[in-house]
Amino acid sequence: MRVLIVEDEWEVASLIKTGLEDYGFVANTAGDAMEAQHKLAENEYDIVVLDVNLPIINGFDLCRMIRNRYENLPILMLTALGSTDNKLSGFDAGADDYLVKPFEFRELVARLRALTRRNANQTAEPQILKIADLELNQQSKTVRRGNHKILLTARELALLEFFLKNQNRALTRNEITEHVWDLNFDTGTNVVDVYVNYLRKKIDKDFPLKLIHTISGIGYIMQATDD
Repeated sequence: MRVLIVEDEWEVASLIKTGLEDYGFVANTAGDAMEAQHKLAENEYDIVVLDVNLPIINGFDLCRMIRNRYENLPILMLTALGSTDNKLSGFDAGADDYLVKPFEFRELVARLRALTRRNANQTAEPQILKIADLELNQQSKTVRRGNHKILLTARELALLEFFLKNQNRALTRNEITEHVWDLNFDTGTNVVDVYVNYLRKKIDKDFPLKLIHTISGIGYIMQATDD
């Protein structure tokens, strides 16, 4: 597995590179956004590990640039910025996962492997997921409800996909976190509730039939019902 590590602190980048190579990864490093973009253009990578505090162009902006150009390339943000707002900014920018420094190296490896497995599964075969008049094309990452095209962020798409694959089943917040964010990065945050609200505003608010429902004391369920 080829990994691009974007980290401006040389000692940290070297430590991560050496550690990943000990686990069998092939790792390259870049110290800023420009170097990262050059290496992405010249080489094929399976995943990007991205710091936020980069010179000139920060990690959030670089994440958006990478996501716009390499739609299916997994991105894990690895940073000391650990607030809920920071995490939401990362996911809104297109990150697939977010790990806070200091971290356990085994956890970083597990997250990288989980992200690459999921990406391999997503690119295997085109598939349409549907409930009522809502459709998600897994290949093109497009969402439509009736005649309306709905634009979602990468994280909202992942959440919608999980709901659609588990229609009519009660899902706990922990279960959603573990599957949509790959690992339970912080059970003390309200990231799931925030993103469910984001998704509801886009796929439910302007439509009479609501699809995402709250189950008190448990979590959420997606079903085509007026209840």
